[in-house]
Amino acid sequence: MAKSLTLMSTIKGSLIEAFYPAGWNLRKIDRCCAMGLKKLTTPGKHWHKDFKPIAVRNVAAMDVRMGNAMADQIIASRKADKPLAMILPVGPMGMYKQVVRRLKAAKVSADHVTTFNMDEWSDRRGNTMPGDQPGGFEHAMKDALFGPLGKFTVPKSQRNFATKKNLPTYADKIAAIKEDGGKLITVYGIGRACHIAFWEPQNAAEFKSDAAWKKQTHRLGQALHPLTIEQNAVTSFNSRFTLIPCWANTIGPGLFCQSDFCIGGADGAYPDRGAMWQGMSLCVTLQYGPSRWIPSSWMPTMPGRLFFMKQLAGPLEADAH
Repeated sequence: MAKSLTLMSTIKGSLIEAFYPAGWNLRKIDRCCAMGLKKLTTPGKHWHKDFKPIAVRNVAAMDVRMGNAMADQIIASRKADKPLAMILPVGPMGMYKQVVRRLKAAKVSADHVTTFNMDEWSDRRGNTMPGDQPGGFEHAMKDALFGPLGKFTVPKSQRNFATKKNLPTYADKIAAIKEDGGKLITVYGIGRACHIAFWEPQNAAEFKSDAAWKKQTHRLGQALHPLTIEQNAVTSFNSRFTLIPCWANTIGPGLFCQSDFCIGGADGAYPDRGAMWQGMSLCVTLQYGPSRWIPSSWMPTMPGRLFFMKQLAGPLEADAH
């Protein structure tokens, strides 16, 4: 019988050995990828009782479901006369149209909401681009959410962006909202390297325990993993990786692991081409089990919904085309 040529059998001594994070259990990752939809969505022992993954048929359906889930939280907190803290991503983005549609239709203002953008491109010292520059996350949020909401929008003083000066203030601001009876809602996508925001898996090597890792509220000038750069080259920069910074400012698990409810999305499938980039990331998020080496693996431990394109659940098999 010919010797297997899978990654697990050939990694030793190869460049790939230094490429993937040292703490990744590749055999465990492989088992997650082979599960298929039914096993993948069977509650794991580590899942919170109010965590639920939901398969959708296409990106449009996912945008509506995520947007409705976000709008539900905003409207409910308004009715309860409570403040609301929301950690928001730039990607997925389509859900913001549904949020705008719902709030305008219901005539509900978001002036009780304080938003915290989870990350922003930076240099290694945490310096970010001007807020009005195309390609930056502040600019993207104004175009997608704050501007279209019009008179129902989040006040400018309650919009937080991950700048060098402002990101370190997130933890205290969120704590104050919670002390005032408010909730923290985190909206997220899952990175190719299983990051949440730009909190990368290689950070795990810096900490002796998951408990120490979970105390980290943010990082300025986070070094991006090569998989993250390639993911963004494909999804946001038309493959032009030279436009992507190698660093970013980001929230950490000390914030997203304190969420009262999380709303996630995974849309990285291209059915018309029979291709995807996010299948492995989704499978590992759901069934790997909590590990600081897989930041997204903590999301099922909290209440929430994770909407995903059905194709991403696999089972993920070789498919040359």
